[in-house]
Amino acid sequence: MPKPNYQFEKRQRELEKKKKKAEKAQRKAHAGEEPAQNPDDAAGDAQEAQEQQPSEPQASVQPA
Repeated sequence: MPKPNYQFEKRQRELEKKKKKAEKAQRKAHAGEEPAQNPDDAAGDAQEAQEQQPSEPQASVQPA
């Protein structure tokens, strides 16, 4: 029976960890760019703008 090659197995584990870390960093980099293009956020901002500026002026002073 052949002797196990522990160095090879360790190197393969290290390479897989390095690959996963690189993929995670790439996902993080892309996640930072994407939120500005989210259509739901733009719709929410439009609703907030409408709430801040009412379309009809409200009469708060009544003549006595």
